[in-house]
Order: sequence, then structure tokens, then C-alpha cells
Amino acid sequence: MLLSDHFIVFHALPLLNSLIQVCRRQSVVMSSTDFLYQDNFTEYFEDYEEDEPAQAYLSHTQITSLVLQMVAFLLGVPGNAIVIWIMGFKWNKTVTSIWFLNLAIADLIFVLFLPLYITYVIMGFHWPFGKWLCKANAFMTLLNMFASVFFLTAISIDRYVHLIHPAFSYKHRTLRNACILILLIWILATVLGSPALYFKDTFISPKNVTICYYNFHHEFDVIVFRHHTLTWIKFICGYLFPLLTMIVCYSFLVSQVKKITVLTSSRLFWTILVVVVVFFICWTPYQIFTILELSAHHNTSLHDLLESAIPLSIGFAFINSSLNPILYVLLSKKLSSSFSVTFSELVKHTLWEVSRSATVSDHGQNSLSLQLTEAPVIEHTLEEILQ
Repeated sequence: MLLSDHFIVFHALPLLNSLIQVCRRQSVVMSSTDFLYQDNFTEYFEDYEEDEPAQAYLSHTQITSLVLQMVAFLLGVPGNAIVIWIMGFKWNKTVTSIWFLNLAIADLIFVLFLPLYITYVIMGFHWPFGKWLCKANAFMTLLNMFASVFFLTAISIDRYVHLIHPAFSYKHRTLRNACILILLIWILATVLGSPALYFKDTFISPKNVTICYYNFHHEFDVIVFRHHTLTWIKFICGYLFPLLTMIVCYSFLVSQVKKITVLTSSRLFWTILVVVVVFFICWTPYQIFTILELSAHHNTSLHDLLESAIPLSIGFAFINSSLNPILYVLLSKKLSSSFSVTFSELVKHTLWEVSRSATVSDHGQNSLSLQLTEAPVIEHTLEEILQ
């Protein structure tokens, strides 16, 4: 189940409970969770005569999530556009700069689709944009999540290899190889996000309300199996494996760099570390509650918890796409020395420091690879790399 489906599930619980009562009168045994994933629930809507109006308002948690999404759009579009403009058009390309460039591209594509989902929620979960935009909107959510975490993982591995294995880095760390890896990341993220293009569908209720939802096209056992499969793939590939990879990289990096003060004084080190930490802070609640939601198939007591928790976790996950440019500003040395500079100047200054770190390290690799056996030379080059 994707982010947009969670709002529908818990917004529609009163209606679903009423439908259960109808089915009980018809000697049909189904839980409320069965309705959440039932592909042929159209017949129940058609036979249902509504005694009480469905919930016509948003809960406090849904409103909070909606505000976070609006903030993500208002900050994410100009912020990521500035990063793309600086990294893509103003400076010469380095391996490090194209990592950050593609991270910003993934975030910008996602926030440009946010108005569709915001409109959907404001209109009482009525989707007026058609089936293909329903599919595309869900696909872009997954594409952003997978692409972002894969790029952060690649950046972390790149830092480890570049500093701990300089000879290998000098030989293979080229713009051409980086571009090939970037292309593979986009392809992998597209493949992992593609189930949304197949399963997402629209349904028009008797009240002429169009719902954008997951349609698994089969009996309940298969629906549950597909839900579990997609959720665990999303968790393992888009969260757990990247997290463990980055923890291992930074642990080895800290343990093998002799001068730890040199490492922690690097602008590039802190920029990468903060962006990684913020990503996992924003996405961890959503990942936890989507795993917890799997038990809701057979445990309706979790509905109250998930009804409050999931909208908030969605809001925090969405807002991550707008935070990176703000983090670049907060990490800028200019911020502490002057408050008269513009947002774009602060972003540009931090990115210049990050880009410069990569450029200096590229120049230092040749001498480093030629003198690998001399410890003092290695330490000196690491200082150059990390300044």
C-alpha cells in the first residue's frame, strides 16, 4: 500500500464499518480489513444505502500532514531548483557534485507532483485527475524514495572508497563511471517503483466520488500476499539494506582514518552525514507503521493507532524532499558571519565547499597513489582531501 492509500483507508473507516454490517445481514463474513484490500468491493457500494453521512472532515493528524505537504511543495520546488541550477549549469561537473545534482532532481520531480495529492485530500479524497495520473502520482512517490536512498548510499560508499582505497579510487572514480552508476540507480528505482503503475486504479462510487487506490485483482489471500510482498520489498530495498550499508561505511571510515579531527572538520563529511541522518529520521516512522499495518489484516484493534500515526508519518516522509537545500544553508559558514546574504547565495556557498572538496581530492589522488607506502604522505593527502 502506498502513501496515498493510507489516507483513504482511515478516512473511509466509518463507511467500511457500515458496509460490514450490510454484509453481516447478508450472511457474508468479512472484516473491515478485508474491505481495505478487496478488489471487487464495487458491488457492496452499489447495494449500500447510506444511513448516516460519511466522514466529511479531516482529522487533526490528517490536517497536520496536509500542512507538512504544502510546506514541502512551497520550499521544495525553489530549493531543489536552485541546487539543480547551481550544480547542473553553473559549475564544472565533479563526481561529488553529480551525486547531489541527481539527489535534487529526484526530490524536485516528487514535489512537482505534490499538488495533485494535496488537491485529492482537500477535495475529500476525490480524484479528478484520471487513472493515469493516479498511477503516475503513486509511482513518483516510490521513485523518489528509492532514488534518494540509493543516491545517499552511493555517496556514502563513494566517500569510503575514495578515502580508504585511494589507488582504486584514482583508477575507477571517474565521471564516466559515476554517470553509468547513476543511470543504473535510476533504472533500479524505476523497476522497484513500477508495481504502482500496474496495481494503482480508480473507482467511481455511487456518490460520484472517484477513489485512487490499489487494485490487486484477486481473492483476499492473494491480496494479503501481494501487500506483504510489496511492503517488505520496499522496506528491505528502500530502507534496511541502504541503512546497514551506510552504517558499515561510516564505521569503517571513522575507524580507519587516523586523524579523526581531520575527518570531522570536513564540510563534505558533515554535509553528507546530516543529509543521510535527516533522510532516515523522516522516513523511519513511515517504514515502521507500514510494517505494523501488515498485522491489521487480522487485527482491527490497530486501526485507531494507525489512523492517527500513519498520516503524520506520511507528512514527515514527504517533507524530506524539501529539507536538503535548507540543510545546505544551515551548514554554510556564511550563515554565522552574515545574515544579509540570500538563500541562493548560502546554498551556493555550501555546495561550492562540497564541490571544492571533491576537486581537491581528485587532484591529490595521483600523488597519493604513487606514494602509498609512505604513511606521512597519506595522512597529509587525507588532510587535503577533507578540507
